[in-house]
Amino acid sequence: MIKLFNHYFDRRTLLQLFMDLLLVSAAFMATLVVLSDATELTPLQLGRGLARALLMSIGFIAVNSALGLYDRGSAFNTTQLRARVLVSFLMMGLIVVGVLLLLPMKAFYGHTWAVVIVMMVTGLLLVIQVLTGEFLPRTLTRRKVLVYGTGAKAKAVGQTLRHPSSAAELCGFFASPNEQEHLVTNWGVLSPGQTLTEVVAEKGVDEIVIALSERRGGSMPMRELLDCKLNGVLVTDIATYFEQHLGQIRLDAVSAGWLIFGDGFNQGFLRTTIKRLFDIAGATVLTLVSLPIMLVTALVIKLESAGPVFYKQERVGLNNKLFNVVKFRSMRTDAEKDGIPRWATAGDSRVTRVGRVIRKLRIDELPQLFSVLKGDMSLVGPRPERAFFVEKLTQDIPFYAVRHSVKPGVTGWAQVRYQYGSTVEDTAQKLQFDLYYVKNHSLFLDLVIIFETVGVVLTGKGAQ
Repeated sequence: MIKLFNHYFDRRTLLQLFMDLLLVSAAFMATLVVLSDATELTPLQLGRGLARALLMSIGFIAVNSALGLYDRGSAFNTTQLRARVLVSFLMMGLIVVGVLLLLPMKAFYGHTWAVVIVMMVTGLLLVIQVLTGEFLPRTLTRRKVLVYGTGAKAKAVGQTLRHPSSAAELCGFFASPNEQEHLVTNWGVLSPGQTLTEVVAEKGVDEIVIALSERRGGSMPMRELLDCKLNGVLVTDIATYFEQHLGQIRLDAVSAGWLIFGDGFNQGFLRTTIKRLFDIAGATVLTLVSLPIMLVTALVIKLESAGPVFYKQERVGLNNKLFNVVKFRSMRTDAEKDGIPRWATAGDSRVTRVGRVIRKLRIDELPQLFSVLKGDMSLVGPRPERAFFVEKLTQDIPFYAVRHSVKPGVTGWAQVRYQYGSTVEDTAQKLQFDLYYVKNHSLFLDLVIIFETVGVVLTGKGAQ
């Protein structure tokens, strides 16, 4: 994994992004060189062409990111993948034509051919995506991982390494002499008669993940682990492994000490200021763009049933400060007539006909942009929860209060990585993603989440 701007990326994904950027740009530049008059092909002309090529390439990558085509954890069936590829191809056509229309090049007379060639290249890249799932061979960046441990934690790591989206190869498990719990199959346990150093050398291991259920009293061969590390083998604890590879901080693997002494959780003045300026600019643009949609939504809500257009509810924000979140009303006015707060569930009978549509398209969330402008919320952050639930969840789930160290968001890392939650167990799962965001949040990660939110909205994923 490679860490860029506080966010972890799979090496294969970064290489895929680079290859797409290179090939799309090269296609346009080659067309420019071949079809331009030699006397007009100056360094200035080439520079202008390169700028346009990069715009097209970045547009291609942005569309594919929003559609989830670079997300190796997504399990699309053939129909879903083909639909996304078709949308990507059509969007890329609009991007290429738009760039050439808005930024015409005076001395370049091959615009039509440029569109054709760039679209042929992008079409080829997308066809490869459908046929093989990726452009690069799996063996190019595949690394070998050994799991130290045989208990429940080791089994959980092994399951992620066996996932089809994993870019790593599970070599096996190495049993600790003091571990009492053995949940992995016997065939997966490596050479009990050999030392850890011998097994690592024999298997060509690149990384060791420490996944012990019990760490007391000599459960880890520290000298051998140090020798492995000095020989270039990466040694990773289980909490760091899940953070890097799953984008979450697992509650069953993390400790207070790991959170305190590790990196991250930077809430400095510069970061806060940049995030606030980004929120104001983004919320202003989104409000102006979505204003016609909000007006139409308000009208149809009013026409369908009597009652207020907006739904106001008290939520817990930054540093446990209470504020009122405003959404379009999507439920009946008597949804909680008994006064007992409830989470929304799949097929909730309290949701109106208009409510089902606007919840599916996330239109009911749009009035929260005004909360962003006011400063109660951010565009990106953990979703704000009601005080009634926060009190209970803080008692039941470790580290739940940590999510209130940043402003709540209209969208968030948990929202694009996990479906809608309506139970304490779901909330615990989402908290693991929220903790990752609070620990690693940056402007770059905010942009990644916004791109993925577009994909979530387009597919209706996780709506209730």
